[in-house]
Amino acid sequence: MRKTQWFNFRNFCHKPSLTSSIKPRPFKAYSFVPFSPVAMLDPTILTIGGIVLGIAFIERILERWGVIDLADQFEKVMRFILPVTFYGALFYFFATFMF
Repeated sequence: MRKTQWFNFRNFCHKPSLTSSIKPRPFKAYSFVPFSPVAMLDPTILTIGGIVLGIAFIERILERWGVIDLADQFEKVMRFILPVTFYGALFYFFATFMF
């Protein structure tokens, strides 16, 4: 049998109850910004970034060696490849990122 608490009107208005009749319910909280910098350590992203950096490094070496024609060809190719690679990697990252 349940125990009933009895209050008269005067005590109810002027004195707060010591025990709460509402039990707190557990709830799951989800973050709307689930971004973690550790997620950027995806092997595919690192491989694409390494290839792009390697080509840029080769272009600088060719420029220092004096092979300007070949370095210029690398620059023309990289002018197209870099934005395509960046946006492709960004799309891949958000497409495979678990929210």
